[in-house]
Amino acid sequence: MTSIREALRGAAVAVSLWGPSAILALGGAAATLALSVPALAQQETVKIAFIDPLSGGGAPTGEAGLRHFQYMAEVLNARQKQFRFEVLAYDNKVNPQETLIAAQKGIDAGARVLVQGNGSSAAAALTDFVAKHNERNPNRQVIYINYSAVDPSLTNEKCNYWHFRFDANSDIKMEALTNFMKARPEIRRVYLINQDYSFGQSVRSQARAMLKAKRPDIEIVGDEVTPLQKVNDFAPYVAKIKASGADSVITGNWAQDFNLLLKAAAEAGLQASFYTYYAGGTGGPTVVRQTGLAHRVFQVTQGAANVGDAASQDFETAFRARTGIGSTYPRAFNAMNALLTAMQEAGSSEARKVAPKLEQARLKPYSGGEGYMRPDDHQYFQTMFVSSFGPMEPGMRFDEEGTGWGWKMAGRVETKDTLVPTTCRMDRPS
Repeated sequence: MTSIREALRGAAVAVSLWGPSAILALGGAAATLALSVPALAQQETVKIAFIDPLSGGGAPTGEAGLRHFQYMAEVLNARQKQFRFEVLAYDNKVNPQETLIAAQKGIDAGARVLVQGNGSSAAAALTDFVAKHNERNPNRQVIYINYSAVDPSLTNEKCNYWHFRFDANSDIKMEALTNFMKARPEIRRVYLINQDYSFGQSVRSQARAMLKAKRPDIEIVGDEVTPLQKVNDFAPYVAKIKASGADSVITGNWAQDFNLLLKAAAEAGLQASFYTYYAGGTGGPTVVRQTGLAHRVFQVTQGAANVGDAASQDFETAFRARTGIGSTYPRAFNAMNALLTAMQEAGSSEARKVAPKLEQARLKPYSGGEGYMRPDDHQYFQTMFVSSFGPMEPGMRFDEEGTGWGWKMAGRVETKDTLVPTTCRMDRPS
C-alpha cells in the first residue's frame, strides 16, 4: 500500500478534503480546517476508542469501520498540527456488556471520544453508559460518535446530549427506500427478513407502515426475523421466500447475516430483487455478484464510490490506495471532519467544550449535497442515495471487491426530504 502522503498527493486533496470550493464549515467558522496553529503551540493528542465487532460474524464489518477511522486519523494528522488523533481498537463482539467493558478500558487508556456503530443494542447500552459516566466524572467526560447504529430510539426517547449520530436512522432510510420503491410498478409481492433486535424490528415495522401508505396494492407475503449473527445457513429461509412467490425482498441484515442470505439466494437461483441497507458492506458485493442479479440489488446510503462528485471520487482513489478496500462508511469521513472542526473552534478536545460546537455542525457531506447536525436530537441529516449493483459502465470509476461490478446511482433524496420529527427531550448539562 502507498504512504499516506503519496495517497493524498495522488488524490490532489492537500488543501481540503473535498477541494478548495468545499472547505467544511461549522457554525460561523468557515475556513479554519486547512490552517495550522502556530509552530510554537503544543500539539494535543486525542485518543479515540473504536468499539465494534472485531471477531465473529461481524468482524469484517467492524474491521472495515476501523480502517476508515484509522485512515481519517492519518489524513487529519497530516493536514494540521493542533490535534493528533490516535485510534484505539476494542472488540465488543456485538455484545452490549462487552461494549461497556471496552468503553471503560478506552476511557482508562485516556480516550475522550468513543466511536461505535454496528449493533443498536450495543449503542443503546453505550449511550446510557456515557450519560452516567459524564455526570459522575465531570473532569473525564467523553463524546460518543455513532457512525452506524440506526435504531430511531437513539435520537428519540433515548437521546443523549453526548451522543451524535452521523448515519441516517432507520426511519430516514426506509422513507427514502420506499419512496424509490413506490415508483416501481413491477413490485407486487414483498418478503421481509430482518435481524431479531431493535434495529431489525424497526426495519420491518416501518417497511409495513410505509408501503401500506405509499403502495397499498403491494402484498407482504412473508415477515420474519432471525437471531443476530447466529444463523449459518439461510437456505431454509430462502426456500420460504421462493415458495411465497415474492418478487422483492426488504432486509436490513448486515455483515454475515446479509452475506449468507445472498449466498443462499444465489445457490437457490432466487430471482427476486433485494432492497437493502447494507448490501455494500464487506463481502456483500461478492455475494451479490454471485446471484447474477444485475441492478436488482439496491442499497440506500449516504453515497457510494461511483455516486459522489469528482472530489469525493479522488478521495476514494486515495483511500483505496492506502487501505486496499473500498469505502463503505462515508459517514466516518463526515464524522471525523466535523469532530476536528468542532475541536478547532472550541480550541480544546474537552467534551464539554466540543459538544456545543459539534451540535451546530454544518458541512458538505462526502458524496455531496447538504448536511447538518440537528441540535434538538443530535441526528445528522444529509442527502441520501439509492444505488444498484451491476456490471461496470462508462463513467463508473470503481468496481467492488474485484467483481467487475460497481454501484450506480438509481435515485437521490435531497436533505430537506429526509427530515423526520423527533420526540427527544434533550437533558442538557447545566
